[in-house]
Amino acid sequence: MKPLVYRKAHRGRTQRVAQAMKTHVAKGDRVRVIRGESKGKEGAVLKVLPRKGRVVVDGVNLVKKHKRATPQAEGGIIEFPGPIHLSNVMLLDPKSGEPTRIRRRVNKDGSVERLAVKSGQPIPRTR
Repeated sequence: MKPLVYRKAHRGRTQRVAQAMKTHVAKGDRVRVIRGESKGKEGAVLKVLPRKGRVVVDGVNLVKKHKRATPQAEGGIIEFPGPIHLSNVMLLDPKSGEPTRIRRRVNKDGSVERLAVKSGQPIPRTR
């Protein structure tokens, strides 16, 4: 009887690491949801998840979690915002408050500045 030998293709498979997406929003930005169940809602960005291509917006995609009581904390139903896809949010123009696309401009000192396409106004980074 032949000994069992695994093919090389099945040995040592490694998990593929997700590449971080380039995002048009940053933590603290004001955005409007343009698609989905929460369409039209506005809020501040609480967290950006670039590897997953998602963003957590305050007051949008509220999910409920049932927490068991522990000696340190009491239990109950906790409601918190869940992540939504980056393509479903648009940055708000600082001048008019309307949703806008952004451009990036590299200044002479090498720093990158975000500009609103609609008004041309720079969008400050609030971190």
